[in-house]
Amino acid sequence: MKKIGFNEIRKEFLDFFEDKMHTRLKSYSLIPEKDKSLLLINAGMAPLKEYFLGTNKMPQNRATSSQRCVRTGDIDNVGKTHRHATFFEMLGNFSFGDYFKKEAIHWAWEFLTENMELDPELLHITVYEEDDEAYDIWAKEIGVPNDRIQRLGKEDNFWELEEGPCGPCSEIHYDRGQAYEDAGDDRYMEIWNLVFPQFNKDREGNYHPLPNPNIDTGMGLERLALILEEADNIFELKTFRPLLQKIETISGKAYGEKGSYDESFRVIMDHAKAMSFLVYDGVIPSNEGRGYVLRRLIRRAYRHGKLLGIDGLFLGKVIQVVADIYQPEYPELKNDLDRVIKIVEREEKQFQATIDQGLSILNNVLDKLKEENKNKISGIDAFKLYDTYGFPLDLTKEIAKDAGFEVDEEGFEKQMQIQREKARSSRHFDGGWEEKDLDLSAYDKTEFAGYTDLVIQAKVMGLLQDGQDTTTLKSGEKGIVILDKTPFYAESGGQVGDRGHITADDLRAKILDTQKNADDVYYHFVEIQSGSLNSTQLVEASVDKARRLAIVKNHSATHLLHKALKEVLGSHINQAGSHVDEHRTRFDFTHFEAVSKDDLKIIEKHVNQAIFEAMPVSVTYTDLTGSQEMGAIGLFEDKYKETVRVVSMGDYSVELCGGCHVNSTSDIQMLKIVSEQGIAAGVRRIEAITGNNVYNYLNKLEAKTDAYASLLSTSNDNIELRIKELQENNKNLEKELSALRDAQDAKQAGDLTSQIIDKGDYKLLIQKFDEVTMDEMRNIADKIKDSVDDIVIVFASVLDGKLLFLSSVSKGLTKSGFDAGKIVKFVAQKTGGNGGGRPDFASAGGKDLTLLNDALKEVESFIDQR
Repeated sequence: MKKIGFNEIRKEFLDFFEDKMHTRLKSYSLIPEKDKSLLLINAGMAPLKEYFLGTNKMPQNRATSSQRCVRTGDIDNVGKTHRHATFFEMLGNFSFGDYFKKEAIHWAWEFLTENMELDPELLHITVYEEDDEAYDIWAKEIGVPNDRIQRLGKEDNFWELEEGPCGPCSEIHYDRGQAYEDAGDDRYMEIWNLVFPQFNKDREGNYHPLPNPNIDTGMGLERLALILEEADNIFELKTFRPLLQKIETISGKAYGEKGSYDESFRVIMDHAKAMSFLVYDGVIPSNEGRGYVLRRLIRRAYRHGKLLGIDGLFLGKVIQVVADIYQPEYPELKNDLDRVIKIVEREEKQFQATIDQGLSILNNVLDKLKEENKNKISGIDAFKLYDTYGFPLDLTKEIAKDAGFEVDEEGFEKQMQIQREKARSSRHFDGGWEEKDLDLSAYDKTEFAGYTDLVIQAKVMGLLQDGQDTTTLKSGEKGIVILDKTPFYAESGGQVGDRGHITADDLRAKILDTQKNADDVYYHFVEIQSGSLNSTQLVEASVDKARRLAIVKNHSATHLLHKALKEVLGSHINQAGSHVDEHRTRFDFTHFEAVSKDDLKIIEKHVNQAIFEAMPVSVTYTDLTGSQEMGAIGLFEDKYKETVRVVSMGDYSVELCGGCHVNSTSDIQMLKIVSEQGIAAGVRRIEAITGNNVYNYLNKLEAKTDAYASLLSTSNDNIELRIKELQENNKNLEKELSALRDAQDAKQAGDLTSQIIDKGDYKLLIQKFDEVTMDEMRNIADKIKDSVDDIVIVFASVLDGKLLFLSSVSKGLTKSGFDAGKIVKFVAQKTGGNGGGRPDFASAGGKDLTLLNDALKEVESFIDQR
């Protein structure tokens, strides 16, 4: 057996297949680039679907890779078993219609027995029960004895989905020996799975032979390293020992001791690797999707750090070791380490407060259940932890399970649904309608003409009032009108709905808002201003042109802003929401820290440069694949139908979008960023204005500047100079005032020296003041200590009706048991207050002024009894 490490194994595998004319691939990002069916890359073949489908080709139609993968299906088992992990690398070799079973089997055997020097007699094979071809290759060509080849059924050795390419597979298992006989399936450990997709499964479940069958293999790098090192589990591999040692150093606990916290060590190790690469690949902690996966990993790791007794932030230190371990293959992680650690520590810090508060409340719940002899946390309690304190349900379940309790998940979901209903019921339009009450199933899809026409002739298809069908809406009434076609854009994609009017003969009605349902039935909220609106009536529908023009300027500017953010801040920037109306654009995006003023200026400059270049804005209709080939971006691609709409602004911005836009970027006129702020963990918000709104903004700014100049008695051009002059004058006045106060304090300190009591081994000064601040008392005490050795000072002051105490002790006396903190606490408590501090200086507050004199009399005795 070859004695090489984790990183060396990876290199030998890739070298082996590269020598056999395989294209050597760099690991793809954990975020799927062209596959919306996957949340994260979870297998070596996942990023290569286009090659298996034949839509893309490689030079030799064969490839090899060590692909980073994340799987969270077994997250609860991580740390408990020897080989469950959320993060791992999958070694693989792939054929896209080139070679097939013979080569795949021979090369797998060659690599394991010759390159890795595994004992052939310890390798056991499984094949699909009907796959005689694979069986014969193993038995007759490789020479594996029949008693080490096992035929299994579809459940074990046939890979397939509901529809599409599928086929048998052959697994290679390694016999780890008698010592692992009682360790479940850990004795005969599967290390390599050779999949032979040779059929295409149709909707009826029939299998049709593929003209060019493929090869897809996968071998866990960690598992192979475990076998070569003869380690008990993947967490104790030599390569990962620095991770263990770092956690031991941080926690002060030792891995592997009796009654130790091995599970916590393993969880932190595994999750630190996963979170490092997830953040590097652009994932930001959030409450949904892959962002929630990352958030859950960070929070689980932090919680297990708590179990190890670690206080405060620690994951950044562990991630530094992860970057060192993986540097041979992934130097880019090391190069981007500062950003990765910042994002993780931000989430870690946020969760620190959450878990401290949540754990306290959860422990109270568990204690109460123990007293009541119950074993299930109610859905109400679990939801309260989630809704009020931000404590995730999965963490509640995990902690409860460790303590021997269950969680009423059905009750939790019921509370969640109640909350959703409350949120929905609060969404009323200004006429008392609730959107959830609308039944528009009787209406056909509305024809939208508003991309090109803002005034059209339309027919009324239906009227509703208070959610009920009606035939007429009269003057002064509000309701909903449905047209056969409309120029009014319905709110979607962040762009607000259009407003305007519909008219006919004596009818004039105001459109207050436009919405649509999932079937693209547009419904218009209408207020009748004069006349009446009748079902089946022909009307003229006209959009408020000025408002629409302001909206499209802001919407098009949002696309340019998105592009500029990626250019200036990095490719990890993704849209997290937007709102575009006639006043401004609000754009939410994923980012780990506040955007600096300098970067905001650069972003603004990039957008305005694109505006000034008058780039043409064009629209293309294509399918999703076609849009990706165009380089279109769009976070919400899954919301689009079979045909997608791509909006291009020159070569600068290409995005999927169903909204309305300008004809040229020059129509936007100008963009001004007016604010940037954080709205959630890892999510920032920029608000910006365009067009006439910028002109109004500049006019208001000029008016303010004029007002400031008037107040400062100077011209606009000299405002800065005048402010600096005033600051300098103020600084000089503060110095003079400080000198006067210092002189006054020195005089008062000198006057008080006559009241110092000599106690023999120390000197004592107790003094009461009126209307003297804490800073002034401290300054006086410091001046006395500068001139008098071995002194204990106790001051009290009544300031604005409040009682303040200060105690100051010479440094030399603190070694003899004098303690300012205890002294000030004693005298404060005598008046109903409290406080404390260092042995040489402390402060406190009191409550009852009538007890002050008695308290000061008693403090001398307290000091003598130290």
